[in-house]
Amino acid sequence: MLGVTFMNWALHRHTVRLWTLMILAFCGSFGFLELALQTLPMGTAYAIWTGIGAAGGVLTGMLFFGESRDWRKLLWVGVILVATVGLKLIA
Repeated sequence: MLGVTFMNWALHRHTVRLWTLMILAFCGSFGFLELALQTLPMGTAYAIWTGIGAAGGVLTGMLFFGESRDWRKLLWVGVILVATVGLKLIA
């Protein structure tokens, strides 16, 4: 999620610093996925990783990029987060 945030900023501001931060954030994200794969099944780890990224992306868009703040979006982000926790609990 952080990598996509830096990507959005880099696309609008065209600075080497933001592109570097984007690459580092993506590397860190994949590093955390690798750590999760050491203890969780692949499908569960990937579902959690993408769920957190999706929820974080929506919230980041609302907070930093002026995307609409609709209660229905927040409801479905909540569903994603609850499902993510549920997957972790049964893994």
